[in-house]
Amino acid sequence: MRSCLRRREFIAGLGGAAAWPLVARAQQRAMPIIGILTYYSLQIFADRLAAFREGLKETGFAEGQNVSIEYHSTDGHDARLAELAADLVRRRVAVIATLGGVFPTLAAKAATSTIPIVFVSGGDAVENGFVTSISRPEANLTGSSTNNQGLARKRLQFMRELLPGTNPIAVLMSAANINTAPREEVSLMEAARTLALQLVVFRVVATEQAIDTAFANIVQQRIAALVVSGGLNNRRPQIIALAARHAIPAVYSNDEYVRAGGLISYSSEIYHQYREAGVYAGRILKGDKPADLPVMLPTKYKLAINMKTAKALGLSVPPTLVAIADEIIQ
Repeated sequence: MRSCLRRREFIAGLGGAAAWPLVARAQQRAMPIIGILTYYSLQIFADRLAAFREGLKETGFAEGQNVSIEYHSTDGHDARLAELAADLVRRRVAVIATLGGVFPTLAAKAATSTIPIVFVSGGDAVENGFVTSISRPEANLTGSSTNNQGLARKRLQFMRELLPGTNPIAVLMSAANINTAPREEVSLMEAARTLALQLVVFRVVATEQAIDTAFANIVQQRIAALVVSGGLNNRRPQIIALAARHAIPAVYSNDEYVRAGGLISYSSEIYHQYREAGVYAGRILKGDKPADLPVMLPTKYKLAINMKTAKALGLSVPPTLVAIADEIIQ
């Protein structure tokens, strides 16, 4: 009788042991998934993605522990956005985070009206068609709007302080940003008129050849200064290298350029916005609805200057700029 009992206990034990892998797999399946959809390469975007994960941690979510993240990048190819957005929907992710640019958010919005979407994008979220209201989105989308085109005047002012009397100034602008680029160009032109500056606009796609051609034209036309607009982050190393090779002072759309060797930038606090987007994603995982989370707008702007680059260009940065800079790279 005892032998029979031990045999039943042994078999029950085997059954329990065999069930453990199934339980573990079920737990893994139960882990919520955040799908990240971006136009930019993951390598170029590494710091911003780290800031997004920091925001998740603030709400109690750590990648690989209690949340999984699927990274979908088009590496600059807009044509793949719809396909990758649809793939995230098929995977039944809990949240889609569209990070950087207008098109990833539009692609995600077209792919689902039920999965929550958290965006970080330039321009006006209402004008871009993401939400109907900043204070109450009333749909499955919310996030952060950087509104970078509103910074055009300040960037031109800083360039004029660095290089008084320089005219014209080149503008390198993404041809792909059909939603934000026209408004940004209008802002630049209006600012240029009030500052008595002439602008020469180069609209380019984010390819190596297109950027090379644009710089060749800038050099040929003897344009001595440059404003680099948003939407070209995938070509950041190339743009910085060409500006250095041709000794062209440039003001950039974010401080990532300056940390990598660019001269000067003026922008919203990008990493703060990505961290806050992570917080929103975490709050949604905990049950908050996107419609109840107002679209975040920048509250602080940052001037960054690379003094080493200025010295290499033979520029003396005015003390007035140094005094108000938020970050000085020596």
